[in-house]
Amino acid sequence: MSQAKASAAVTGAAAPKGPFPPFNSETFASQLIWFAIAFGALYIILSRKALPRVAEAIDERRDRVLRDLDAAERLKGETDKALAGYEQALADAKSKAGGIIKQTQGKLAADIDQERGRIEAQVTAKLTEAEARIAAMKTRALKQVNDIAVETATAVVARLGGGEVSADEVRRALQPAPGE
Repeated sequence: MSQAKASAAVTGAAAPKGPFPPFNSETFASQLIWFAIAFGALYIILSRKALPRVAEAIDERRDRVLRDLDAAERLKGETDKALAGYEQALADAKSKAGGIIKQTQGKLAADIDQERGRIEAQVTAKLTEAEARIAAMKTRALKQVNDIAVETATAVVARLGGGEVSADEVRRALQPAPGE
């Protein structure tokens, strides 16, 4: 017994007769017609309902991408402007700081020159005062030397037995001769 008959006997159904239905040449033409009708119906449904929605989603996505690109370009322009403004502000701040530095250096140089002049004036005044004191001390010392010389000469003359000599006589004797 063949296997088809055995399975038909078990299930109680008659064994199929003829080839597999899609390959049956008697029904092939009607299958092509129904295929064309189904394909046409599917095409019409998809072109009228599903494809417009897909096209709309694609258009929306394209529009959103274009908007995002435009926004990015606009933000890039704003960023470039802000960066240029920042660089300009930085350059202005640097030049202003340079001006402040030069001004401060000029003021400090003037202050230093003024202080140097004041100190030099003090030093000159103290030097002049010291020179005057030295000259006064020199004059006093020379006078004292002359007085000591007069006293010493008077004492030497008195001891040597020359008698009493007056201080004026000794001073005249100790004065340098004219032309010396």
